[in-house]
Amino acid sequence: MWYHFYCFQAGNKRKECEEKNISATEFRVNETIRVKEVRLIGPKGENLGVVPIEEARRIAQGADLDLVEIAPNADPIVCRVMDFGKFLYERTKKEREARKAQTKIEIKEIRLRPKTNEHHRSFKTRDAKRWLESGMKVKVTIRFRGREVTYPEIALEDLKEIATELADVSTIEQLPNLEGRVMSMVLTPNKIGKRKTPTGVAQQK
Repeated sequence: MWYHFYCFQAGNKRKECEEKNISATEFRVNETIRVKEVRLIGPKGENLGVVPIEEARRIAQGADLDLVEIAPNADPIVCRVMDFGKFLYERTKKEREARKAQTKIEIKEIRLRPKTNEHHRSFKTRDAKRWLESGMKVKVTIRFRGREVTYPEIALEDLKEIATELADVSTIEQLPNLEGRVMSMVLTPNKIGKRKTPTGVAQQK
């Protein structure tokens, strides 16, 4: 296949073709390779030595493949006979798979009230520990009712105790923060480094 930079598609296929053409611009292929001679790698990976560019093109055309520049800084440049369309497809596929494989850290949340009884809180803390050990972040939220909001130190003490209980598996990413009637803190799975200690609260108006 003698590859040309043409793509006539519609809908979602058009986007894939645009991506392919963007990738294609990173390479010089076939007639866009303008040098006198190249070091040629055959379709089976065999070294065919240094040959005139015209001969390299004839070999590629004879195999119904493309001549692709793979080492532009070499002297002479190195080209390979290959199916360029298939190469771009596999390359794009690998890039997409790599993006999908990237770790996305999920954030879980436990919700409490000021001075939630210890038995109930232990269930919540146990859930938080399991999530942290699984690599998830945990947001600990304490919601105030009525005049409870005038005593933020009660909730702050709760958050301190929770942070201490989970210190073996987590680090405080976001210190306790009071916003409206909600105080929250974010814990992240342990990493090497200093742990923060919730010694205060940043109040937002």
